[in-house]
Amino acid sequence: QQRDKLKQYQKRINLNLEKERTLARQLLKDGRKEKAMLLLKKKRYQEQLLDKTENQISNLERMVQDIEFTQIEMKVIEGLKIGNECLNKMHQVMSIEEVERIIGETQDAVEYQRQIDELLAGSLTEEDEDAILEELNAITQEQMELPEVPSEPLPEKIP
Repeated sequence: QQRDKLKQYQKRINLNLEKERTLARQLLKDGRKEKAMLLLKKKRYQEQLLDKTENQISNLERMVQDIEFTQIEMKVIEGLKIGNECLNKMHQVMSIEEVERIIGETQDAVEYQRQIDELLAGSLTEEDEDAILEELNAITQEQMELPEVPSEPLPEKIP
């Protein structure tokens, strides 16, 4: 509002400047140099006021822009505040221990499912493979029983 009032003030001064310039010309034509000089001094003073008014308008516009930007910053900060509150509520619901427990349970469930899949697919675990090899070795040992060696000495060469 103040900016608009200052702009109206500028228009008024500009109109006065034009009138005074015209009036100063008229006074010079009429030979009233002293009055024309006084009028031009007044005109010069009003031009300085016009410059000051322009600076004030510029300052007001800068201030308005700063206020608008600050309002945007406040909205961003409010958004961050709400986001932090939301994160804190989520952290209260989910503690690190709870997350670690869930991850552990998930890994156990995945391992259990893998074992079920292996059984259903007919694949054997490492323990099963070891047990099978032991059994195979035992069977092989049974089949390879050698005859007993005679305890008597062998006869000498027969002619």
